[in-house]
Amino acid sequence: MSSAPPAQPATAVDDTVLRKALSSSLRPKRPSAVSAALTFGWRGMLKIKHVPEQLLDVTITPVMFLLMFTYLFGGAIAGSTSDYLHFILPGNLVMSVVFTTVYSGVTLNTDVTKGVVDRFRTLPIWRPAPLVGALLGDAVRYLLAGTVIIALGLTLGYRPGAGAVGVIGGMLLVVVFSFGLSWVFTTLGLLMRAPNAVLNAGFMGIFPLTFLSNVFVDPRTLPGWLEIFVNVNPITHLVTAVRGLMDGTATVGSIGIVLATTIVLTCVFAPLTVYLYRNKN
Repeated sequence: MSSAPPAQPATAVDDTVLRKALSSSLRPKRPSAVSAALTFGWRGMLKIKHVPEQLLDVTITPVMFLLMFTYLFGGAIAGSTSDYLHFILPGNLVMSVVFTTVYSGVTLNTDVTKGVVDRFRTLPIWRPAPLVGALLGDAVRYLLAGTVIIALGLTLGYRPGAGAVGVIGGMLLVVVFSFGLSWVFTTLGLLMRAPNAVLNAGFMGIFPLTFLSNVFVDPRTLPGWLEIFVNVNPITHLVTAVRGLMDGTATVGSIGIVLATTIVLTCVFAPLTVYLYRNKN
């Protein structure tokens, strides 16, 4: 019986030959800041594709809020559910989208605790790209939440005075404001040590702002001391501007206040988030 010939030892590749082979290929072009941010935005969309349960907060929750408040409190507050629907729908749109911004911080904190951020910081890309891209992906969630609310409202009989243009303008204003507010929660996500802590702290802050506003009732019906807080609440100004856009009665001043608030939030918390992101251990 013949035996198989002994295996020949692998020949070591000369370092000079290897370097020459590698240097002969063109170096990939470094992605631009926009390209990198859009890539990370698409990453957020893929996460939703693989875990569609993430959309429950922007589909089921807004529907529950709108139906519950309209039919439980509409008759008592406005005299009829149809009148109250016209009042609360823009406010419910704002509330539902603003609630969703908390999850921007939760998602970022999850990436940090799992070590994903450490990998991102080693890539040859624009440093804030993962942050900006994640918020761009969240903007799609905001639009989805707004679309669900508007579709349900139209089904229930809501008719915006400014038509489709007013509705689109109102939704865009909510999305822009929410983009600025999201930076607050990304900062929180980098300061907290666990996703649950970010979620609890975020809703502890967002609940008073939304409920102590003009989302549900006219501030003039509130006690004087509470009316003062409601009138300076940024959520109140956002709801007022969105109602005005949908009804066709918006003023430049009301929209300007919302945009100015968005700029301030972004200018303060975006650099802070980037700083914490770069120095996170």
